Amino acid sequence: MKLKKQLGLLEVFCIAAGAMISSGLFVLPGIAFAKCGPSVIVAYLIAGIIFIPSLLSKAELGTAMPKAGGSYFFIERSMGPAAGTLGGLASWFSLALKSAFALIGIGAFTILIFPSITGMQIKVIAVAFCIIFTILNLISVKFTGKFQIILVLTLLGILFIYSAFGIRNIDLNRYIPFSPKGFGSIISVVGLVFISFGGITKVASIAEEIKNPKRNLPLGMFLSFFIVLIFYAFVVFVTVGILNPQQLTNSLTPISDGARVFMGSFGVIILAIAALFAFFSTANAGILSASRFPLAMSRDHLLPDFFGKISKKTYTPYISIILTSLFMIVMISFLNLENLVKAASTMKIILFLYVNISVIVMRESKIQTYRPSFRSPLYPWIQIGAIIIYGFLIFKMGKIPLVITGCFIVLSFLWYLIYVQFRVKRKSALIHIVERITDKKIASSTLVSELKSILVQRDDIVEDRFDKLINKCEILDIEESMTAEEFFKIIAGHLSNRQNINADMLYNLLIKREKQSTTALQPGMAIPHIIIEGNKKFDIILARCIEGIIFSEDLPPVNTVFVLIGSRDERNFHLRALMSIAQIVQDPSFERRWLKAKNIEDLRNIILLSERKRDK
Repeated sequence: MKLKKQLGLLEVFCIAAGAMISSGLFVLPGIAFAKCGPSVIVAYLIAGIIFIPSLLSKAELGTAMPKAGGSYFFIERSMGPAAGTLGGLASWFSLALKSAFALIGIGAFTILIFPSITGMQIKVIAVAFCIIFTILNLISVKFTGKFQIILVLTLLGILFIYSAFGIRNIDLNRYIPFSPKGFGSIISVVGLVFISFGGITKVASIAEEIKNPKRNLPLGMFLSFFIVLIFYAFVVFVTVGILNPQQLTNSLTPISDGARVFMGSFGVIILAIAALFAFFSTANAGILSASRFPLAMSRDHLLPDFFGKISKKTYTPYISIILTSLFMIVMISFLNLENLVKAASTMKIILFLYVNISVIVMRESKIQTYRPSFRSPLYPWIQIGAIIIYGFLIFKMGKIPLVITGCFIVLSFLWYLIYVQFRVKRKSALIHIVERITDKKIASSTLVSELKSILVQRDDIVEDRFDKLINKCEILDIEESMTAEEFFKIIAGHLSNRQNINADMLYNLLIKREKQSTTALQPGMAIPHIIIEGNKKFDIILARCIEGIIFSEDLPPVNTVFVLIGSRDERNFHLRALMSIAQIVQDPSFERRWLKAKNIEDLRNIILLSERKRDK
């Protein structure tokens, strides 16, 4: 059963923005300030900048493969089931832990409003809100998205008021010295606050439920990233300029402390509410996104099938949501999250590294049905740079997170060996690269067909009569150069078998039509067309000739040929077919893709997946 598309641009923006604004803004600035002083502002900006490659890569992969599971799906399809098993479990584990941490943050910040709350009560509050958000997610994705809009817009409004009024009260002397511990301290803080931006990519895991994902997914991600980055910079800038260094250092409620300076107790309560809203939005978006990873993995048989059950009434993966929430409740109730959260952050960086590798693999596989509507600029250098930087950040996270992450990787690989490898034989895009290098036929068409199916769903392609003809038409892939007469003899033979018409008669009709005026309508392309006797007869043959067919001494050789034959009563459809062909070949990338297609099915898919107006 398919998930329902219920999320528009505003919901995408709010889910992505809400996933970023939580502990990264309301808790981390004080801890980060203790490590590098006022230059914490620069650390946030650098973290945002080095996150951009992952943002671009996720946007590209998300528009090419808008499927539940996000990072998992990209990693599995590009690098195979072993990498996919690690990617899926790591995505789920890290996101569920981050969401559990956000829920504990809800309990912790209520202390500012109700100081008498105990540690046990904080956990009870966190569990209670986990149950509330679970119910919201079970009811409807659309309802969850609407709730997220209210949370995020209210939160951004409060932060805007804080920044606007706070900037009047800053003391410029508090920025001096700007970097008391040197540039090295800034770099160490970048690794700490980098994960603050990681939440934005959660939205890729719900891409299957986004309306018009090829537009709304990248646009929502970019808008949320740049708007939240601006808010991060301004809020941290104001907070550093308002608070005494001693007061800010290691503060767990830095924004609320800043509000106390110029807004008094009322400001503390308002910013505490804002923090609660931030944690609400992170936890809510976290359950929404994390639950899609087990769903996607069960579809691919990397996890048992029951994880993939979808409610017929609400179109939500209820088993996956409930199990994700139960895991979060266990984490909240029994475990010390500090090192586990660091481990989750380390795995998140590993996932970002994998995502950038995935873009390189998908591009270099040259699969024709890999058609992102957004392509990352500066490829592949921006991805290679990100891989190097993320590798450096991983080793800056400390020993304990690395040990926990290493154990998790080992356990994931054991699950692959015990459960996955016997059930999954799917070939990844990496195999297509190996095939190109070795010049041996080892890749299957499974991934090509799956990507085609995804594109049909993404673009809401409804098959019309022209598509049906292309699906069953004959396609010739000719290597050597030839004359038009030689080509027409070949075509006449194929059409004779298909239409049960004398081959010589068809050949003479094609020659006669060509002598009237050449059917090479533009450089590199020809559309020979003839009228045959009978009723309700129409057929198409496609041909590619790498070396070119000579239709005229005055024109360049033709590489692309659409041969149309039809009875007189099909005149109207003949004109519509010509219009469809005209729209297809107007695509600037058509000729390049046509000449680089690996085989006949690639050629067929180029026509079937082209953007054009289809008859209803």
